[in-house]
Amino acid sequence: MARARTTSDVFNAIAEPRRRQILELLAARGALAVGTLVVLLGHPQSAVSKHLGVLRKVGVVAVLKQGKQRVYRIDAAHLKTVHDWVKPFEQLWDHHLARIKALAERRARQQAFSHNPQQQKGPS
Repeated sequence: MARARTTSDVFNAIAEPRRRQILELLAARGALAVGTLVVLLGHPQSAVSKHLGVLRKVGVVAVLKQGKQRVYRIDAAHLKTVHDWVKPFEQLWDHHLARIKALAERRARQQAFSHNPQQQKGPS
C-alpha cells in the first residue's frame, strides 16, 4: 500500500524518521532553537526548518520567537491522538513481554539446577 503524500495529519507527519528524531530531541531536551537542532541533527537548516514546519502545521510542535531566534517545543496535546491509537496495543506487548520474562526465568532456574549437583541430591 502506497503511503499518502499528505502531511496534514499527525500520523503522516511523524512517519518521517527525521521528524521523529526532532520530536525525540525536543522531548529529551525541552525547547530548542532551530540552530541548536541543526547542530544536533547535522542536517541543513533548510531541511530542519521544513520538517519543523510540517510538525507545526499538524500541531505537535509550537514555536516561540525569542529575539531573532525561533524556539520550538512539543505540544503534547496534539500527540494525544497517537497515544490514544497506540494504547490498546500496549496490552499485547505487556502480555508478550511477561511471557518472555517467565520463559527466561524458568530457563535460568533449569540451568542453575543442572549446574549445581548439590541441589539434585537434596539435604544430607
